[in-house]
Amino acid sequence: MSESTIWWLLAGSAVAVELVTGTFYLLMLAVGFVAGAIAAHSGFAIIGQMVISAAVGGGAVAAWHWYRGKTPAPLPANANRDVNLDIGEPVQVAQWNADGTTTVKFRGALWTAIPADLAEAATTGNFRIKEMQGNRLVLEKL
Repeated sequence: MSESTIWWLLAGSAVAVELVTGTFYLLMLAVGFVAGAIAAHSGFAIIGQMVISAAVGGGAVAAWHWYRGKTPAPLPANANRDVNLDIGEPVQVAQWNADGTTTVKFRGALWTAIPADLAEAATTGNFRIKEMQGNRLVLEKL
């Protein structure tokens, strides 16, 4: 078996494990293994292949880690509009109950809602859905 075949098998294995685990960093390492395979096809010695593979794979992992550190963390699913399209939708609050909840009509059904800030439980009017907690809406004042 040639050296390039081993590199290609390593790259394929890394991609397969990434598909099972969902670890994006393994894709970056697979890119390094592909670079090692290309180096083997180009005629580099095994040490050169390893150095190129480590430099490309390690550089890709470092670049991805840096990029992830600079981007803000996504909102949790219960407050993320990309996951739940109800987030950000307006609702009308007529009155608050003594326990700090209210019932609002939204999408043709009655929903139990709680305020995001307890000080807002004293006011009525227009609110928007900030997040979902189970089957409860968390509301914030517009």
